[in-house]
Amino acid sequence: MKMAFIFNRKPQAVLLLPAVFLFSHMPAFAATALSFDAAIAQALQGTPQMLAARSKLEASRLAAISAGELPDPKLALGVENFPVGGPDRYSLTRDFMTMQRIAVMQEFPNRDKRDARVAVANARIERSEAERKLALSLVQRETALAWIKRYTVERQLAQLDQLLEENKLFADAIRAQLAGGRAAAADAVLPRQEAALLAERRDELLMQQQQANAALQRWVGAAAAAPLAGSPPQWRLEREHLQQEIQQHPDLQLAYATQRMSEAELRDAQAMKKSDWGLEFAYQRRGPQYGDMVSVQLTFELPFFSAKRQDPQIAARLAERDSAQAEREAMWLEHTQELAAGLAEAERLQRAVTRNRDVQQPLAREKIELSFAAYRGGKASLSDVIAARREALEVQLKLSALEGELQALQARLHYATEHQEPGKY
Repeated sequence: MKMAFIFNRKPQAVLLLPAVFLFSHMPAFAATALSFDAAIAQALQGTPQMLAARSKLEASRLAAISAGELPDPKLALGVENFPVGGPDRYSLTRDFMTMQRIAVMQEFPNRDKRDARVAVANARIERSEAERKLALSLVQRETALAWIKRYTVERQLAQLDQLLEENKLFADAIRAQLAGGRAAAADAVLPRQEAALLAERRDELLMQQQQANAALQRWVGAAAAAPLAGSPPQWRLEREHLQQEIQQHPDLQLAYATQRMSEAELRDAQAMKKSDWGLEFAYQRRGPQYGDMVSVQLTFELPFFSAKRQDPQIAARLAERDSAQAEREAMWLEHTQELAAGLAEAERLQRAVTRNRDVQQPLAREKIELSFAAYRGGKASLSDVIAARREALEVQLKLSALEGELQALQARLHYATEHQEPGKY
């Protein structure tokens, strides 16, 4: 009866083990269990990538404040026509031409240049914001993938541990049959061999668990030591929506911002061909017997040699703009192809999950029952029963792996066009 109970056990019970473990231990870690949303929120608060992106954006905003301002005025102090020979040499007051001079000068860049510099500064802000959103998307995606990987491996460990427990009962049943003379002596070795193989497989899963936990720790820090709680979100992959939103991909948004900054820099280079001008006001003080004087002076830039100065800069900025535009178009084609491939892979994985759950698992359970019935009737060996049990385990582990792959792919496609701002969980 014990053997029949073992082989007729429904595999759904295996899938319930993580939940049973969670509720039975809830008082111990209810306050520290790490859910999917909690992991994402934790990653967005303290990762170096987010801190660097926010600091760079703040730097761009601060730098833009002075972008359109005039240059600082200049103060000039000096002496003009100071005599170094003759009877009035080294005197500041006896020669009527000697003057002590103080002047204030202000340069006025042309309006196009100032407007272009403002445009460049604003474009840098836009690019920094695009880089922040790219970092935001990367942190969320990688945290999600690490959480899902650990969740998947821990489900597989629970399934394997369940079979290890059943193997102990299986070994007890074989010993009872040996004592009653209903089994061959060699049958006593088979449960131990199966246990060794299962232990080897468990070690492999434990390694994967440690690797997944290390990846999760990179994003959430010490919170990765907490047990996982809940399950990953179920994202709906709507082909038309994703195709429409592909332009919102963080990589493409950064490429757009880079192109617009190159266009602003081109306008800045073109404005260099227009003259700047400056104004100087000077007060000149002479000896007490002579009158003081004032001077006003206007200065203008003369871009006569633009072929060797401004034109090469304009050509360089033009080439950079064309390069940025071509890179953006190439990136759009790349992400469009990646989206199509991802959606096709998601459809394949969904079919594989359905086939495993609805076809392969029932067949694996049926094979166990038939093998055990044949063994009891003397028409099959115990190794046939063990092989059927191992096949059933592989089917269960494969289902968990397929579901994990599907969830990971859904996360990649979701975070390609969507992101959650920090503090909104």
